[in-house]
Amino acid sequence: MQLSRRLQRIADYVTVGKRTADIGCDHGWVSIYLVKNKISPSVIAMDVREGPLNRAEKHVQEYHLEDKIETRISDGMAALKPGEVESVVIAGLGGPLMIRILEEGDLVAAELEEMILSPQSELEKVRRFLASKGWKTVREEMVFDEGKYYTIMKVVHGKIEEATLADFRYGKYMIENGDPVLQAFLKKELDVKKEILKKICNSDTSSCRDRAEQLNEELEVIKEAMNRLEERQRGKYI
Repeated sequence: MQLSRRLQRIADYVTVGKRTADIGCDHGWVSIYLVKNKISPSVIAMDVREGPLNRAEKHVQEYHLEDKIETRISDGMAALKPGEVESVVIAGLGGPLMIRILEEGDLVAAELEEMILSPQSELEKVRRFLASKGWKTVREEMVFDEGKYYTIMKVVHGKIEEATLADFRYGKYMIENGDPVLQAFLKKELDVKKEILKKICNSDTSSCRDRAEQLNEELEVIKEAMNRLEERQRGKYI
């Protein structure tokens, strides 16, 4: 079986040998890949919707992995008991929903050894939430797949080092490791916001001035991240 670029990188982040829960498993492809390739000895594939879970069950049966992959209807981690797994995958959900799942599943999360997360929005809020709950990022990258940018991170229990606004917004690990896809994303963000700012400057209303001030602040954060990222990249080749 062949996963999409995004799903492949998510699967690659799971530590070999850890029992895994795939939260929001959709069609079950990541769960199947993890077991089929002997990354996880067992997987609990979970989804809040019956439709995707039924499709996941059918795919599991097609690969004859019913003894290694269990499917459960679950809103987030609600149907997962503390200690059942060591690793959790949560991908394809918006940031606020991911935060809610982690808050409501705090007893389960406390017993985990790692979480593989790929929030689709409000990454700054997710990173701040994780830091406040004692999770630190040990691996992170941005993937460009089918015309979209996705961030994937592995977090473990631990205290994060001092972080700037740029670190929370764009990812300290990626910035310090000179992630090339993040660099392309930042350049695109810079150009888009500059173009918006140029149009706003033609108006002198109070709301436009406020928006222009906000954009200028956002541009400064992007420039900080880009400068640090490029410095790291140059350092690799010296």
